[in-house]
Amino acid sequence: MQMNDSQRIPASKDKVWAALNDPEILRRCIPGCQSLEMASPTEMTATVVLKVGPVKATFGGKVTLSDLDPPNSYRISGEGSGGIAGFAKGGAIVTLTSEAPDLTVLAYAVDAQIGGKLAQLGGRLIDSTARKLAGEFFKSFGEVVAGTTAVGV
Repeated sequence: MQMNDSQRIPASKDKVWAALNDPEILRRCIPGCQSLEMASPTEMTATVVLKVGPVKATFGGKVTLSDLDPPNSYRISGEGSGGIAGFAKGGAIVTLTSEAPDLTVLAYAVDAQIGGKLAQLGGRLIDSTARKLAGEFFKSFGEVVAGTTAVGV
């Protein structure tokens, strides 16, 4: 599965970069995220509960940041296992560009693979769920970074 998109966030590039590297902000914005902790400055561990069609699973996994170019871009890669539901692994290149002092465009290009029961659900369901989850994340992330809402802790 591949997905590309961008989101305009009404905040400075430095503020958006800091939020992208803040595990508490990310935990609050990632749909279904139960925990997200820094293991090192470039590694995080996470637990996420997701429902894709009829399959609901708890995924435990590791996320690694690489190719860091603060505050412009990084590569994020990860893999997680949901037990019998299957696995997911992939990565994304995230880039930030300033359109104005308080307007940042966050662009991402994702490449992901899934296996197990999840892979049996069909490409359309997986793609639509992934786009929905990405949309929910970026809506929450933009609101939190812009300071227009306090996402429930």
